[in-house]
Amino acid sequence: MSNYKIETSSFRDSSGFLFYENEILYRQINKSYSEHYDFLMNSGLYEKLVSLNLLVSHSEVDHAPPKKNNAYKIIQPELIPFISYPYEWSFTQLKQAALTTLQIQKIAMKYEMVLKDATSYNVQFKEGKPIFIDTLSFEKYEEGKPWQAYRQFCQHFLAPLALMSHKDIRLGQLFRIFIDGIPLDLASKLLPLKTRSMFSLLTHIHAHAKSQKHFENKKVDAKKSHLSRRSFEGVIASLNSGISKLKWSFEDTEWGDYYSDTNYSDFAFNDKKNLIQKFIEKNNPKNVWDLGANTGVFSRLSSDHEIPTVAFDIDPVAVEKNYQIVLEKDEKNLLPLLLDLTNPSPYLGWENNERKSFLDRSPVDMVLALALIHHLAISNNVPLENISRFFKKICKNLVIEFIPKSDSQVQRLLVTREDIFNDYDIENFEEEFEKNFIILESSKIGNSERVIYLMKNKTL
Repeated sequence: MSNYKIETSSFRDSSGFLFYENEILYRQINKSYSEHYDFLMNSGLYEKLVSLNLLVSHSEVDHAPPKKNNAYKIIQPELIPFISYPYEWSFTQLKQAALTTLQIQKIAMKYEMVLKDATSYNVQFKEGKPIFIDTLSFEKYEEGKPWQAYRQFCQHFLAPLALMSHKDIRLGQLFRIFIDGIPLDLASKLLPLKTRSMFSLLTHIHAHAKSQKHFENKKVDAKKSHLSRRSFEGVIASLNSGISKLKWSFEDTEWGDYYSDTNYSDFAFNDKKNLIQKFIEKNNPKNVWDLGANTGVFSRLSSDHEIPTVAFDIDPVAVEKNYQIVLEKDEKNLLPLLLDLTNPSPYLGWENNERKSFLDRSPVDMVLALALIHHLAISNNVPLENISRFFKKICKNLVIEFIPKSDSQVQRLLVTREDIFNDYDIENFEEEFEKNFIILESSKIGNSERVIYLMKNKTL
C-alpha cells in the first residue's frame, strides 16, 4: 500500500492513526489498543454515545493497513464538514465543548470506561453542536487509578475559560502559543485574586498548579496516587459545576453591534440580500465561507438552504452572538468562528504541521466578502493586488462587495488618517481582480454607490 497519507494531527497516538487514501479518511487501530477497542464496541458505550450525537460513528472496513505489523483493525470514521480549533471558537463554543467532554466521561463511567485523553482538539462541531471525534481515547476503568486526562482537561478547558471569563476574552488566543493547553501555573498567576475564593477554580487551577510544582520539586510519583470511584465521580461533578458557572458578560463592540450602526437604507439592505441570494442560487455551491460575517445575517442566506457555511469574523462579540443564535434556532449548517484575516490561523505543532493553517483548509466553493475589502485595503494597508491574490487561493467562486471612498463607512475610516490610497477605486479594483477572476456579473445595490460582484476563479 503506497498511496496513503498519514494525517499529521494523529501521529502522537500510540493506539492508532488517521490516514487518507484516494481522499477517503481511514483509521488504523493498533494491536496495543485492541483490548480497549473491543471493550468499547461490546460494552454498549459506543452505541450509546453515537445515538446521543456525542461521538462520531465509524464502520469497520476490509482495507489493507498502512503499517501491517502493528495493525488490529481499519475503520472508516464519519467526516466532519470543517475542522476548527479552540483558538477559533467563541466562549460558549469552548464551554459547550468542555461540558460535552465531561458528559462523555460521566456516561463512560457507567460502562466501566474512562477518557485517557481530554484535549480540546478531540472535539469538533457538527450540525451546530460539539461532538467527540477520537474513538481511541477510551480505555477500561481501573479502580483507584487517577484520571490520566485530568491535567489535560484543566489546561484545555477550565484554564482558558476561566481566563476568558474573569480576565480578558482575548486570552483564549494563548492556545496558539501553548498547543497542549494553557499551563496551570500561568493561569493561576493571571487570574484575579477573587478566583481563589471560588471552589472549582481554587481546587482545579490554583491548588492543582501548586501540586504540580510540588510533584516536580519533590520528584513524587503522582501516578501512584489512589483515587476511588466516588472521588473520581466527584472530580467530574466539580469540574462540571465550575465550568457551568463560568460566564462572559460582554459589551457591544463596533462589529458586534454592526447592523444597528450601518448606513444602509432598508431598501438597500434588502436589495443586497436579494442580490446575494440570487448569486448563491445561480452558483449552487457545495459549501460557503462568509469572511467578515459579523452575526451571520448574510451567512444564513446559504446555511438556511442547507449549504454548509462557515461564518468567520474578527470580533469575539459578533462570533459569540452568532453562535448563540445557532443554539437558539438549532441551526445545522452554520459554524461561526473567530478569525483575523490579516493574521489568520497558522500551521502549529510539531514540524508546523499538527494543526492546519486557514489557507490549508481551502479552497471552498464560494466565499462571501461583504463590506470587507475597504477594511483590508484602508484600515490594514493591504494593496488590492494582494487581496485579489489571497482570494484566488481560497475560493472557486467569489461574491464580493466594493465600497467606494464616497461611502460614509469608508469616510469614517479616513477621519483619523491621511488618504494615501490613490488606487482604491472601482476601476483599479476590477483590473486587479480580473487578473485572477472572471467577473460573471455585477450589480449596484439600490440607493447606494456600492457594487456586488459574482466572480469565478480562473484557475480552480
